[in-house]
Amino acid sequence: MTEAARPLIDLPDTRLAQAWQDAESLCIKCGFCLPACPTYRETGHEVSSPRGRLELMYRTAQGELDIGDIRHELWFCLGCMACETACPSGIRYHDMLEAARIDDAVDLRARNGAPLVKRFLLNRVLVRPRWLRAVAWAMWLLRHSGLRWLLGGRGLLRLLSKRLARLERRSPPIAAPRAWRPSARAWLAADGAAQGAPDSETARPVAMLSGCVMDAVFGRVHAATAKVLHANGYAVHVPERQVCCGALHHHAGEEADALTLARRNIEVFEALGEAPVVVNSAGCGAMLKDYGKLLAGDADWAERARRFSARVKDVCEFLAEQPLRPPTRAVPRKVAYDDPCHLLHAQKVGQAPRALLGQVPGLELVPLAEADWCCGSAGSYSLMQPEMSRRLLARKMGHIRASGAEVVATGNPGCLLQLGLGARDARLKVRIAHPVELLAEAYE
Repeated sequence: MTEAARPLIDLPDTRLAQAWQDAESLCIKCGFCLPACPTYRETGHEVSSPRGRLELMYRTAQGELDIGDIRHELWFCLGCMACETACPSGIRYHDMLEAARIDDAVDLRARNGAPLVKRFLLNRVLVRPRWLRAVAWAMWLLRHSGLRWLLGGRGLLRLLSKRLARLERRSPPIAAPRAWRPSARAWLAADGAAQGAPDSETARPVAMLSGCVMDAVFGRVHAATAKVLHANGYAVHVPERQVCCGALHHHAGEEADALTLARRNIEVFEALGEAPVVVNSAGCGAMLKDYGKLLAGDADWAERARRFSARVKDVCEFLAEQPLRPPTRAVPRKVAYDDPCHLLHAQKVGQAPRALLGQVPGLELVPLAEADWCCGSAGSYSLMQPEMSRRLLARKMGHIRASGAEVVATGNPGCLLQLGLGARDARLKVRIAHPVELLAEAYE
Protein backbone atom coordinates (compact mmCIF):
# COMPACT_ATOMS: atom_id res chain seq x y z
CA MET A 1 0.00 0.00 0.00
CA THR A 2 1.36 3.43 -0.87
CA GLU A 3 1.43 6.25 1.64
CA ALA A 4 -1.18 8.05 -0.45
CA ALA A 5 -3.63 5.24 0.32
CA ARG A 6 -2.88 4.92 4.02
CA PRO A 7 -5.10 6.54 6.65
CA LEU A 8 -3.55 9.56 8.32
CA ILE A 9 -5.62 9.57 11.49
CA ASP A 10 -4.98 9.06 15.20
CA LEU A 11 -1.36 10.15 14.84
CA PRO A 12 0.88 10.92 17.83
CA ASP A 13 1.24 14.59 18.80
CA THR A 14 4.60 15.26 17.15
CA ARG A 15 5.92 17.71 14.56
CA LEU A 16 6.53 14.82 12.17
CA ALA A 17 2.92 13.64 12.48
CA GLN A 18 1.72 17.18 11.83
CA ALA A 19 3.95 17.40 8.75
CA TRP A 20 2.28 14.31 7.33
CA GLN A 21 -1.14 15.78 8.03
CA ASP A 22 -0.19 19.01 6.26
CA ALA A 23 1.49 17.33 3.27
CA GLU A 24 -0.01 18.33 -0.07
CA SER A 25 1.27 15.17 -1.78
CA LEU A 26 2.66 11.83 -0.61
CA CYS A 27 5.19 9.34 -1.93
CA ILE A 28 3.93 6.97 -4.64
CA LYS A 29 7.14 4.86 -4.61
CA CYS A 30 8.05 5.66 -8.23
CA GLY A 31 11.80 5.75 -7.51
CA PHE A 32 12.62 8.86 -9.58
CA CYS A 33 14.44 10.21 -6.52
CA LEU A 34 16.89 7.31 -6.29
CA PRO A 35 19.37 8.37 -9.02
CA ALA A 36 19.35 11.94 -7.63
CA CYS A 37 20.19 10.96 -4.03
CA PRO A 38 23.94 11.06 -3.26
CA THR A 39 23.77 8.79 -0.20
CA TYR A 40 21.73 6.18 -2.06
CA ARG A 41 24.05 6.29 -5.08
CA GLU A 42 27.08 5.86 -2.84
CA THR A 43 25.68 3.09 -0.60
CA GLY A 44 23.02 1.37 -2.72
CA HIS A 45 20.89 1.02 0.43
CA GLU A 46 17.17 1.63 0.04
CA VAL A 47 16.98 2.86 3.63
CA SER A 48 19.43 5.64 2.72
CA SER A 49 17.26 6.91 -0.13
CA PRO A 50 14.49 9.53 0.08
CA ARG A 51 11.91 6.82 -0.54
CA GLY A 52 13.33 4.68 2.24
CA ARG A 53 13.59 7.56 4.68
CA LEU A 54 10.04 8.66 3.96
CA GLU A 55 8.88 5.14 4.83
CA LEU A 56 10.80 5.31 8.12
CA MET A 57 9.39 8.73 8.90
CA TYR A 58 5.87 7.63 8.05
CA ARG A 59 6.08 4.69 10.44
CA THR A 60 7.47 6.96 13.11
CA ALA A 61 4.67 9.46 12.57
CA GLN A 62 2.18 6.59 12.96
CA GLY A 63 3.81 5.55 16.24
CA GLU A 64 5.14 2.25 14.86
CA LEU A 65 8.77 3.34 15.37
CA ASP A 66 10.47 5.53 17.95
CA ILE A 67 12.31 8.63 16.77
CA GLY A 68 15.53 7.12 18.11
CA ASP A 69 15.07 4.13 15.78
CA ILE A 70 15.52 6.32 12.71
CA ARG A 71 17.99 8.82 14.17
CA HIS A 72 20.96 7.61 12.13
CA GLU A 73 19.16 8.05 8.80
CA LEU A 74 17.80 11.47 9.77
CA TRP A 75 21.34 12.78 10.12
CA PHE A 76 22.92 10.61 7.41
CA CYS A 77 20.75 12.52 4.92
CA LEU A 78 22.49 15.56 3.44
CA GLY A 79 19.30 17.57 3.21
CA CYS A 80 20.37 18.61 -0.29
CA MET A 81 16.80 18.43 -1.66
CA ALA A 82 17.91 16.97 -5.00
CA CYS A 83 15.09 14.47 -4.50
CA GLU A 84 12.56 17.31 -4.58
CA THR A 85 13.85 18.47 -7.95
CA ALA A 86 13.51 14.92 -9.28
CA CYS A 87 10.11 14.13 -7.70
CA PRO A 88 7.20 14.15 -10.20
CA SER A 89 4.69 14.35 -7.33
CA GLY A 90 6.08 17.57 -5.87
CA ILE A 91 6.76 16.10 -2.42
CA ARG A 92 8.34 18.56 0.02
CA TYR A 93 10.71 16.00 1.49
CA HIS A 94 12.59 18.56 3.56
CA ASP A 95 9.40 19.49 5.43
CA MET A 96 9.27 15.90 6.71
CA LEU A 97 13.01 15.75 7.38
CA GLU A 98 13.14 18.99 9.36
CA ALA A 99 10.02 18.07 11.33
CA ALA A 100 11.62 14.75 12.25
CA ARG A 101 14.85 16.48 13.26
CA ILE A 102 12.89 18.85 15.49
CA ASP A 103 11.27 15.83 17.19
CA ASP A 104 14.67 14.19 17.52
CA ALA A 105 16.21 17.31 19.09
CA VAL A 106 13.33 17.40 21.61
CA ASP A 107 13.84 13.71 22.38
CA LEU A 108 17.60 14.11 22.88
CA ARG A 109 17.14 17.10 25.17
CA ALA A 110 14.61 15.15 27.25
CA ARG A 111 16.98 12.19 27.56
CA ASN A 112 20.41 13.75 27.90
CA GLY A 113 20.12 17.52 27.55
CA ALA A 114 21.37 19.38 24.48
CA PRO A 115 24.98 18.46 23.59
CA LEU A 116 27.44 21.02 24.93
CA VAL A 117 29.30 21.49 21.65
CA LYS A 118 26.04 21.96 19.74
CA ARG A 119 24.77 24.55 22.22
CA PHE A 120 28.07 26.41 22.14
CA LEU A 121 28.28 26.58 18.34
CA LEU A 122 24.64 27.46 17.68
CA ASN A 123 23.81 29.70 20.62
CA ARG A 124 27.16 31.35 21.29
CA VAL A 125 29.42 31.32 18.24
CA LEU A 126 27.07 31.73 15.26
CA VAL A 127 24.98 34.47 16.84
CA ARG A 128 28.03 36.48 17.95
CA PRO A 129 30.14 37.68 15.00
CA ARG A 130 33.17 38.44 17.19
CA TRP A 131 33.12 34.94 18.64
CA LEU A 132 32.87 33.44 15.16
CA ARG A 133 35.83 35.47 13.93
CA ALA A 134 37.78 34.38 17.02
CA VAL A 135 37.09 30.72 16.19
CA ALA A 136 38.18 31.31 12.58
CA TRP A 137 41.34 33.01 13.89
CA ALA A 138 42.07 30.03 16.14
CA MET A 139 41.63 27.59 13.24
CA TRP A 140 43.98 29.64 11.07
CA LEU A 141 46.55 29.92 13.84
CA LEU A 142 46.40 26.19 14.59
CA ARG A 143 46.93 25.28 10.96
CA HIS A 144 49.72 27.76 10.22
CA SER A 145 51.75 27.60 13.41
CA GLY A 146 53.76 25.03 15.31
CA LEU A 147 50.73 24.33 17.48
CA ARG A 148 49.34 22.03 14.80
CA TRP A 149 52.48 19.89 14.83
CA LEU A 150 52.66 19.92 18.62
CA LEU A 151 49.04 18.98 19.20
CA GLY A 152 48.25 17.02 16.06
CA GLY A 153 51.56 15.42 15.24
CA ARG A 154 51.98 14.10 18.77
CA GLY A 155 48.37 13.03 19.10
CA LEU A 156 47.65 15.43 21.96
CA LEU A 157 44.68 16.99 20.19
CA ARG A 158 43.08 13.58 19.74
CA LEU A 159 43.55 12.84 23.42
CA LEU A 160 41.73 16.06 24.29
CA SER A 161 38.83 15.49 21.92
CA LYS A 162 38.36 13.19 18.94
CA ARG A 163 35.81 15.58 17.44
CA LEU A 164 38.15 18.56 17.87
CA ALA A 165 40.92 16.60 16.17
CA ARG A 166 38.56 15.80 13.29
CA LEU A 167 37.59 19.48 13.03
CA GLU A 168 41.23 20.53 12.83
CA ARG A 169 42.02 17.97 10.12
CA ARG A 170 39.06 19.08 8.07
CA SER A 171 39.55 22.81 8.52
CA PRO A 172 39.76 24.27 5.01
CA PRO A 173 42.16 26.95 3.80
CA ILE A 174 40.88 30.38 4.88
CA ALA A 175 42.21 33.90 4.56
CA ALA A 176 45.00 35.02 6.85
CA PRO A 177 43.86 37.13 9.82
CA ARG A 178 45.55 40.24 8.45
CA ALA A 179 43.02 40.19 5.60
CA TRP A 180 39.98 40.13 7.86
CA ARG A 181 37.68 43.04 8.60
CA PRO A 182 35.49 43.35 11.71
CA SER A 183 32.21 43.55 9.80
CA ALA A 184 30.59 43.64 6.37
CA ARG A 185 30.49 47.44 6.57
CA ALA A 186 34.25 47.59 7.15
CA TRP A 187 34.87 45.18 4.26
CA LEU A 188 32.92 47.42 1.91
CA ALA A 189 34.86 50.51 2.92
CA ALA A 190 38.31 48.92 3.18
CA ASP A 191 38.13 47.25 -0.21
CA GLY A 192 37.07 50.37 -2.03
CA ALA A 193 33.58 49.20 -2.96
CA ALA A 194 31.92 52.04 -1.09
CA GLN A 195 33.95 54.63 -2.99
CA GLY A 196 32.29 53.47 -6.20
CA ALA A 197 28.78 54.02 -4.87
CA PRO A 198 26.39 55.86 -7.20
CA ASP A 199 24.90 59.25 -6.49
CA SER A 200 22.56 58.87 -3.52
CA GLU A 201 19.77 60.86 -5.16
CA THR A 202 19.51 58.59 -8.20
CA ALA A 203 20.65 55.26 -6.71
CA ARG A 204 18.14 52.48 -6.18
CA PRO A 205 18.34 51.08 -2.63
CA VAL A 206 19.06 47.43 -1.84
CA ALA A 207 19.65 45.79 1.53
CA MET A 208 22.31 43.13 1.99
CA LEU A 209 22.46 40.26 4.45
CA SER A 210 25.91 40.03 6.01
CA GLY A 211 25.29 36.64 7.66
CA CYS A 212 27.65 34.84 10.01
CA VAL A 213 30.13 32.50 8.26
CA MET A 214 30.13 34.58 5.08
CA ASP A 215 30.89 37.74 7.03
CA ALA A 216 33.61 36.14 9.18
CA VAL A 217 35.46 34.23 6.45
CA PHE A 218 34.36 35.55 3.05
CA GLY A 219 34.15 39.29 3.49
CA ARG A 220 35.76 39.61 0.07
CA VAL A 221 32.50 38.29 -1.40
CA HIS A 222 30.59 41.08 0.34
CA ALA A 223 32.99 43.61 -1.17
CA ALA A 224 32.57 42.10 -4.64
CA THR A 225 28.78 42.07 -4.23
CA ALA A 226 28.73 45.74 -3.32
CA LYS A 227 31.09 46.62 -6.15
CA VAL A 228 28.86 45.01 -8.77
CA LEU A 229 25.70 46.52 -7.29
CA HIS A 230 27.30 49.96 -7.13
CA ALA A 231 28.47 49.65 -10.74
CA ASN A 232 24.88 49.09 -11.75
CA GLY A 233 23.38 52.02 -9.87
CA TYR A 234 22.38 50.50 -6.52
CA ALA A 235 23.02 51.93 -3.08
CA VAL A 236 23.85 49.08 -0.68
CA HIS A 237 22.59 49.17 2.90
CA VAL A 238 23.89 46.68 5.50
CA PRO A 239 21.74 46.89 8.66
CA GLU A 240 23.89 46.78 11.79
CA ARG A 241 21.40 44.95 14.01
CA GLN A 242 20.81 41.99 11.71
CA VAL A 243 21.65 38.51 13.04
CA CYS A 244 22.38 34.98 11.82
CA CYS A 245 19.62 33.78 9.48
CA GLY A 246 18.94 30.71 11.65
CA ALA A 247 19.43 28.11 8.89
CA LEU A 248 21.90 25.96 10.82
CA HIS A 249 19.69 26.14 13.90
CA HIS A 250 16.66 25.05 11.89
CA HIS A 251 18.49 22.21 10.14
CA ALA A 252 19.72 21.01 13.54
CA GLY A 253 16.16 20.80 14.85
CA GLU A 254 16.43 23.89 17.09
CA GLU A 255 13.22 25.47 15.85
CA ALA A 256 12.62 27.97 18.64
CA ASP A 257 16.08 29.52 18.27
CA ALA A 258 15.69 29.70 14.48
CA LEU A 259 12.35 31.51 14.74
CA THR A 260 13.73 33.97 17.30
CA LEU A 261 16.48 34.92 14.84
CA ALA A 262 13.95 35.13 12.00
CA ARG A 263 11.75 37.60 13.88
CA ARG A 264 14.77 39.76 14.66
CA ASN A 265 15.87 39.91 11.03
CA ILE A 266 12.36 40.69 9.79
CA GLU A 267 12.14 43.58 12.23
CA VAL A 268 15.57 44.94 11.28
CA PHE A 269 15.03 44.81 7.51
CA GLU A 270 11.53 46.28 7.75
CA ALA A 271 13.20 49.55 8.74
CA LEU A 272 14.53 49.78 5.18
CA GLY A 273 11.07 49.82 3.67
CA GLU A 274 10.44 47.60 0.64
CA ALA A 275 14.00 47.52 -0.71
CA PRO A 276 15.06 44.14 -2.12
CA VAL A 277 17.11 42.02 0.29
CA VAL A 278 20.13 40.67 -1.61
CA VAL A 279 21.88 37.55 -0.31
CA ASN A 280 25.16 36.04 -1.55
CA SER A 281 24.90 32.85 0.53
CA ALA A 282 22.63 30.15 -0.94
CA GLY A 283 21.83 28.54 2.42
CA CYS A 284 20.94 31.89 4.00
CA GLY A 285 18.84 32.90 1.02
CA ALA A 286 16.83 29.68 1.16
CA MET A 287 16.20 30.21 4.87
CA LEU A 288 15.12 33.84 4.46
CA LYS A 289 12.76 32.88 1.65
CA ASP A 290 11.25 30.29 4.01
CA TYR A 291 10.49 32.74 6.83
CA GLY A 292 6.97 33.19 5.47
CA LYS A 293 6.29 29.45 5.66
CA LEU A 294 8.02 28.93 9.02
CA LEU A 295 6.05 31.74 10.70
CA ALA A 296 2.76 31.09 8.92
CA GLY A 297 1.18 29.84 12.15
CA ASP A 298 2.15 32.93 14.15
CA ALA A 299 -0.70 35.44 13.87
CA ASP A 300 1.52 38.36 14.88
CA TRP A 301 4.28 37.59 12.39
CA ALA A 302 2.77 35.61 9.50
CA GLU A 303 2.05 38.55 7.19
CA ARG A 304 5.25 40.37 8.10
CA ALA A 305 7.25 37.21 7.38
CA ARG A 306 5.49 36.64 4.07
CA ARG A 307 6.19 40.21 2.93
CA PHE A 308 9.82 39.94 3.98
CA SER A 309 10.42 36.62 2.21
CA ALA A 310 8.95 38.08 -0.99
CA ARG A 311 11.73 40.71 -0.95
CA VAL A 312 14.62 38.21 -0.76
CA LYS A 313 16.76 37.51 -3.83
CA ASP A 314 20.01 35.65 -4.31
CA VAL A 315 22.56 38.10 -5.70
CA CYS A 316 22.86 36.18 -8.98
CA GLU A 317 19.09 35.87 -9.28
CA PHE A 318 18.73 39.62 -8.63
CA LEU A 319 21.43 40.72 -11.07
CA ALA A 320 20.22 38.40 -13.83
CA GLU A 321 16.82 40.10 -13.70
CA GLN A 322 18.35 43.56 -14.25
CA PRO A 323 19.72 45.18 -17.41
CA LEU A 324 23.39 45.23 -16.37
CA ARG A 325 25.99 47.73 -17.44
CA PRO A 326 28.23 45.64 -19.70
CA PRO A 327 31.52 44.64 -18.02
CA THR A 328 34.57 45.82 -19.98
CA ARG A 329 37.56 44.09 -18.41
CA ALA A 330 38.48 40.64 -19.71
CA VAL A 331 38.80 37.74 -17.25
CA PRO A 332 40.49 35.10 -19.44
CA ARG A 333 39.81 31.98 -17.37
CA LYS A 334 38.22 28.59 -17.85
CA VAL A 335 35.46 28.51 -15.24
CA ALA A 336 33.28 25.62 -14.09
CA TYR A 337 30.13 26.42 -12.15
CA ASP A 338 29.06 24.10 -9.32
CA ASP A 339 25.44 24.49 -8.15
CA PRO A 340 24.94 25.01 -4.39
CA CYS A 341 22.12 22.68 -3.32
CA HIS A 342 20.20 25.40 -1.51
CA LEU A 343 20.33 27.62 -4.57
CA LEU A 344 19.44 25.04 -7.22
CA HIS A 345 17.10 22.67 -5.36
CA ALA A 346 15.69 24.95 -2.65
CA GLN A 347 15.46 28.26 -4.53
CA LYS A 348 15.25 26.80 -8.05
CA VAL A 349 17.96 29.17 -9.30
CA GLY A 350 20.27 27.44 -11.76
CA GLN A 351 20.63 29.47 -14.95
CA ALA A 352 21.09 32.94 -13.45
CA PRO A 353 24.71 32.43 -12.22
CA ARG A 354 25.67 30.89 -15.56
CA ALA A 355 24.04 33.76 -17.44
CA LEU A 356 26.02 36.29 -15.40
CA LEU A 357 29.30 34.45 -15.94
CA GLY A 358 28.50 34.37 -19.65
CA GLN A 359 28.56 38.19 -19.67
CA VAL A 360 32.18 38.38 -18.46
CA PRO A 361 34.54 39.14 -21.37
CA GLY A 362 37.13 36.45 -22.00
CA LEU A 363 35.61 33.98 -19.54
CA GLU A 364 35.02 30.47 -20.90
CA LEU A 365 32.36 28.52 -19.04
CA VAL A 366 33.30 24.84 -19.20
CA PRO A 367 30.90 21.98 -18.41
CA LEU A 368 31.17 20.21 -15.04
CA ALA A 369 29.76 16.70 -14.65
CA GLU A 370 27.30 16.31 -11.76
CA ALA A 371 27.35 20.03 -11.10
CA ASP A 372 23.94 19.58 -9.48
CA TRP A 373 25.31 17.09 -6.92
CA CYS A 374 26.11 18.00 -3.32
CA CYS A 375 29.80 18.51 -2.60
CA GLY A 376 29.40 16.95 0.87
CA SER A 377 29.49 20.14 2.91
CA ALA A 378 25.78 20.42 3.78
CA GLY A 379 26.18 22.69 6.80
CA SER A 380 27.62 20.67 9.66
CA TYR A 381 27.40 17.39 7.71
CA SER A 382 31.12 17.34 6.91
CA LEU A 383 31.88 17.22 10.64
CA MET A 384 29.10 14.86 11.70
CA GLN A 385 29.39 12.43 8.75
CA PRO A 386 33.04 12.83 7.66
CA GLU A 387 33.35 9.53 5.78
CA MET A 388 30.42 10.15 3.42
CA SER A 389 31.35 13.81 3.10
CA ARG A 390 34.84 12.81 1.98
CA ARG A 391 33.47 10.33 -0.56
CA LEU A 392 31.25 12.96 -2.13
CA LEU A 393 34.05 15.52 -2.13
CA ALA A 394 36.45 13.08 -3.83
CA ARG A 395 33.83 12.41 -6.49
CA LYS A 396 33.39 16.16 -7.03
CA MET A 397 37.15 16.72 -7.26
CA GLY A 398 37.42 14.03 -9.94
CA HIS A 399 34.89 15.88 -12.07
CA ILE A 400 36.62 19.22 -11.48
CA ARG A 401 39.96 17.75 -12.54
CA ALA A 402 38.38 16.30 -15.69
CA SER A 403 36.75 19.66 -16.57
CA GLY A 404 40.10 21.41 -16.98
CA ALA A 405 38.75 24.43 -15.13
CA GLU A 406 41.12 27.03 -13.70
CA VAL A 407 38.36 28.44 -11.49
CA VAL A 408 35.36 26.78 -9.86
CA ALA A 409 32.54 29.20 -9.07
CA THR A 410 29.90 28.45 -6.44
CA GLY A 411 27.60 30.61 -4.34
CA ASN A 412 27.57 29.31 -0.77
CA PRO A 413 30.16 29.63 2.03
CA GLY A 414 29.96 25.94 2.98
CA CYS A 415 30.60 24.96 -0.63
CA LEU A 416 33.46 27.46 -0.95
CA LEU A 417 35.09 25.99 2.16
CA GLN A 418 34.48 22.37 1.16
CA LEU A 419 35.76 22.78 -2.39
CA GLY A 420 38.77 24.69 -1.08
CA LEU A 421 39.53 21.76 1.21
CA GLY A 422 39.13 19.31 -1.66
CA ALA A 423 41.38 21.28 -3.98
CA ARG A 424 44.05 21.48 -1.28
CA ASP A 425 43.94 17.77 -0.50
CA ALA A 426 43.84 16.77 -4.18
CA ARG A 427 46.64 19.25 -4.97
CA LEU A 428 44.58 20.82 -7.70
CA LYS A 429 45.74 24.24 -8.86
CA VAL A 430 42.24 25.62 -9.08
CA ARG A 431 40.77 28.76 -7.57
CA ILE A 432 37.44 28.52 -5.73
CA ALA A 433 35.39 31.72 -6.03
CA HIS A 434 31.89 33.13 -5.80
CA PRO A 435 30.41 34.05 -9.22
CA VAL A 436 30.01 37.67 -8.12
CA GLU A 437 33.78 37.88 -7.50
CA LEU A 438 34.46 37.10 -11.15
CA LEU A 439 31.85 39.60 -12.26
CA ALA A 440 33.40 42.23 -10.00
CA GLU A 441 36.80 41.65 -11.64
CA ALA A 442 35.22 42.42 -15.00
CA TYR A 443 34.22 45.93 -13.91
CA GLU A 444 37.07 48.42 -14.15
